[in-house]
Amino acid sequence: MSEVGEQVRDGRLVGGRYRLLERIGSGGMGTVWRAFDELVDREVAVKQPRLPGDPEDEAFQRAAHRLYREARAAARVDHPSAVAIHDVVIEDELPWIVMELVRGESLHELLGRGPLTPADSARIGLSVLGALRAAHAVGIVHRDVKPANVLLGPHARVVLTDFGIAHIQGEESLTASGEFVGSLEFIAPERMSGTGAGPASDLWSLGVLLYAAVEGASPFRRTTVESTLGAILAGDPPEPTRAGPLGPLILRLLARDPEARPGPEEVGAVLEAVAGGRDVTAPEPPTADADADADAVPQPEPEPEPEPEEPEPKFPRARSSYRRAPLLGVGILLLAALVLGIVVHGLRDTGDSWTAHRPKAMSAVLRLPAPYKQLQARTAPGTRTVTYGTGELRVSLTEWDGVALVPLVEAHSLGEGASNPQYTRTSFRGNKDAVLADTVDERSGVPTRVMALIVRTSDHRMYELRVDMPKGTRDEKKGTALFKGARARLTLITP
Repeated sequence: MSEVGEQVRDGRLVGGRYRLLERIGSGGMGTVWRAFDELVDREVAVKQPRLPGDPEDEAFQRAAHRLYREARAAARVDHPSAVAIHDVVIEDELPWIVMELVRGESLHELLGRGPLTPADSARIGLSVLGALRAAHAVGIVHRDVKPANVLLGPHARVVLTDFGIAHIQGEESLTASGEFVGSLEFIAPERMSGTGAGPASDLWSLGVLLYAAVEGASPFRRTTVESTLGAILAGDPPEPTRAGPLGPLILRLLARDPEARPGPEEVGAVLEAVAGGRDVTAPEPPTADADADADAVPQPEPEPEPEPEEPEPKFPRARSSYRRAPLLGVGILLLAALVLGIVVHGLRDTGDSWTAHRPKAMSAVLRLPAPYKQLQARTAPGTRTVTYGTGELRVSLTEWDGVALVPLVEAHSLGEGASNPQYTRTSFRGNKDAVLADTVDERSGVPTRVMALIVRTSDHRMYELRVDMPKGTRDEKKGTALFKGARARLTLITP
């Protein structure tokens, strides 16, 4: 097959009128060609389906139907920032979608050269929002808003494309059990938890897109599917440092409760102000003893005040019925297996029998697979560490007494000198001050991946559960599963 951008000699004629000229893009559902419409003498974009399997299979037919739906959905959206669909032709018993040709590059390609200013990000976001509002007005949820699906054309035109997984309200879902579509790091948490997608889900994705535009990367991008799921479901996104006046809006768009996200009118007003260089009037942040009116988007009916769960945040928080599952590690693995079709073997590899260990002088119970034996115990004033292992894997648990440090500080210390360290704020067993760290240390010449959970308790103790594993080996897969299993089974005991 030709490479992207390569000219095609004697291009194939599709539908009796569209001559393929050049391959200009490729994605999970197909290849996009620049083509020439010989009937009306104009260049167009033609999307060729890429469907694996036997045409008689249910999965193949479902994917073909999804392509038909892309054309139907996109053709119903009337907005300058929504890609125009010209035609759908049947070729090789599959639908080839003929669209307008937008000359330019994608936002993903643009961000490959560096992040954007808040004003430029707001201008692009405002156009994407316009296309989404037009789609929502006709009952369509896009469900795959991401930089790769935002095209930047001439005359500052911004176009949202690829409605191939859009959900048309009122139609039967085309997603079978165990099948999941969309780009993971841009998917709203309610879709992960199985409550479905609505317009607010697209606004979440728009918030992630805006974050990526100003910071250069998604706040939920991680090295594995499981860790990305964990970041979306339980981790607080790090506050953007380059967003300027867009920062508060982005964080409110990333509220886990869909009802707590700002509505499209408010989002549009903020984006328009930032794009135009005008001041943004942000909602007042909540206070510790009166946050019922400030921590959510105004609703038609007043709601009773919830019990405050956290100290005063720096931005309006979501009043959400969603609760983080205590068994987060196991839950994420199961969720990944169910909605992404991923078969997780790691926990079986580490052994089916988990043994409880109560390290001496520690207020914690650590459970590990039966083969893991204690290798070392170290004690210093106010600190105790015990290490277990088998083969190339090492598990350590450290307890500090009455420390003044905070988990994020310790996480950064752990990742010092590591390549691409990842830190995710979370909670653990009701302790809200916790961080997940995922780092790779290459200084010894043998890349070692370290995954850690660092928790500070209400009585000022701090714990670090850590797994060291060789990077890029079969043991790495075992190590990630071991960390998730040990984290899910870790018990902290109140002295």
